[in-house]
Amino acid sequence: MPLHLYVEPMDAVLVDVDADGRVRFDGEDWSVPSLQEQRAILYAAGKARDELTDLMETLEQARA
Repeated sequence: MPLHLYVEPMDAVLVDVDADGRVRFDGEDWSVPSLQEQRAILYAAGKARDELTDLMETLEQARA
């Protein structure tokens, strides 16, 4: 699943995740993330989700 997620605690950009849970950061090879890396990725993903939800709500309200 190609994506582009900045993981601030790691100062890295996640660019791909496979079905087995391996990740690939920009400029790096595939790897299995450590527990700490998993937590950082989940934190960044949750933050991005919240920001996108806010954006969607703002745009939907502007249309109404």
